Amino acid sequence: MKKLSFIAAMVMLSVAPAFSAEYREIQDNSFLIEEAYNQEDGVIQHIFTYQHMKGDSSLFTFTQEWPVPKQDHQLSYTIPVERIRGGGQDDTGFGDVAINYRYQAVLKEGIAFAPRFSLILPTGDEKKGLGTGTVGYQVNFPLSVKLAERWVTHYNMGITFTPDSKDAAGAKADTVATNYGASAIFLASKNLNLMLEIVGGTEQAVQGNGVTVDEHSLLVSPGLRYAIDIGKLQIVPGIAFPIGFGPSKGEYGAFAYLSFEHSLF
Repeated sequence: MKKLSFIAAMVMLSVAPAFSAEYREIQDNSFLIEEAYNQEDGVIQHIFTYQHMKGDSSLFTFTQEWPVPKQDHQLSYTIPVERIRGGGQDDTGFGDVAINYRYQAVLKEGIAFAPRFSLILPTGDEKKGLGTGTVGYQVNFPLSVKLAERWVTHYNMGITFTPDSKDAAGAKADTVATNYGASAIFLASKNLNLMLEIVGGTEQAVQGNGVTVDEHSLLVSPGLRYAIDIGKLQIVPGIAFPIGFGPSKGEYGAFAYLSFEHSLF
């Protein structure tokens, strides 16, 4: 799987110069990295993602983003549905829903910055490992920078704090998770983007009352996305292949993306 994903990434990059010279920047959500572009005035977006990883665990999410009322301020929510399989467990259900506010602090030629604050609601069943059983708080700092005519990069850094997070047995502890990542997007043609994302982080899991253990992760994910324009509607399908390195060595999977963006008027 790793070898096939590496070959696919190299082929995509090698053939990129053969595409049409006409191109544009698709200001959309990346797959694993958050881009720093709020929704434009009067435009909403519906985003579906599905990730399936080794071991048959999978995660489906639905996100909807709204400008309120203009691009400077954005509200969104994310609803996850997760399947946890392994170690004798096979459970599927809703995870913890996130309510997000994002401020477009910077948006000018070549650079965008949009800090986000999220409330994570305890909608998942912590007894099945689908949630934390309590309200969590998250901040993320997405930065987008256009480095060259056809190259755009995105950078993320964030932290999540969950007081009195619960494990399946009901034990409680305060937990902290950190996330970081970066991506490079090549504008191959008017509608096609080639993508390479790197994401990592540290998450604390509850091991007993007041006791936590750190879990680390690092994924590299080559992928692509394509924009289809139908009047005022833009449809963006995409696919990627996350591969684990370092603390995630041996992990691999597939990621599917589909978004619909349209004007309200």
